[in-house]
Amino acid sequence: RDWSSDVCSSDLSSGINAEYGEIEAEELRKFREANENEEFPDEIDTPTDIPARIRFQKYRGLKSFRTSPWDAKESLPLDYARISQIQNFNNVRKYLLKSESQKEKCVKKGAYVSIFIADVPLSITESCCSALSVFSLLPHEQKMCVQHVVVQRHTQSDLIVKGKEAILAQVGFRRYVVRPIYSQHTKSSKHKLERFMPTTGSFVASYYAPITLQNCPVILFKQECNGSVTLLSTGSTLSCSPDRIICKRIVLSGHPFKIHKKTATVRYLFHNREDINYFKKIEVRTKFGRRGHIRDALGTHGHCKIGFDGPIQQNDTVIMCLYKRVFPRWEFQYS
Repeated sequence: RDWSSDVCSSDLSSGINAEYGEIEAEELRKFREANENEEFPDEIDTPTDIPARIRFQKYRGLKSFRTSPWDAKESLPLDYARISQIQNFNNVRKYLLKSESQKEKCVKKGAYVSIFIADVPLSITESCCSALSVFSLLPHEQKMCVQHVVVQRHTQSDLIVKGKEAILAQVGFRRYVVRPIYSQHTKSSKHKLERFMPTTGSFVASYYAPITLQNCPVILFKQECNGSVTLLSTGSTLSCSPDRIICKRIVLSGHPFKIHKKTATVRYLFHNREDINYFKKIEVRTKFGRRGHIRDALGTHGHCKIGFDGPIQQNDTVIMCLYKRVFPRWEFQYS
């Protein structure tokens, strides 16, 4: 009997089982994170092993998420040096589409033409099928930019998709693999990040891709390990602009320890005196609608005295919202 073949087959089966076990563990972890994010949106625990002023040094507080200023050219990643930007994208798109339609040397609809391509290797002609699709690009459509598309989740799609996961996107005649981030579809100058692909309503997916001037249909797929694809969402292109500000929000929470009229002693919001003094200027609020500011730190264990605009209840929760700008992950590959 050939024992070597049995050993190889057992090693192969154990490797496949281990791979599927890792995939199932990853899906279970995403399911738990999605449920926790749905029950407690953006809430995280203040770390005890590292100071909060170091852990959240890239975050900032905003008095109003809608009206507070934010510089779109501030602290840009290195990937932004590889992309192009079109000033006033809507006007440029209208001008280019109008000028292309008014050209005299255009092929009429329904006409047959012969296209000759020079210096094509014989290997390419042998590997290609008999029928090919040919498209023409408008000016600037060969350049890379940050593309934003408005999509809506398909009714039969129930997969949990986390931000920056690999997604197969079909945008017009182009098909490529990208890693988008998701945000709310609003008219504000800043847009809140969605950690997971929303299951209801319209939302915006942002990723690095070639510029698309025309309004094209968009279909997003999830590509499985076995090569099959699952339909996730459908929509259309929105714009190509690197100035869209997408902010990630975190919520730090604390509990009232002692209450005296409009003043309360809060614990668990921070764990040391230095962190309280660092975040002292940021406004806090409660889940019942009260607003206030940190007045002073009490002791060395993270207790702080906060003054509110009115009396608060003992069962209320004090929260502090912090924001930072996030960007898509650079990954682009034609499929």
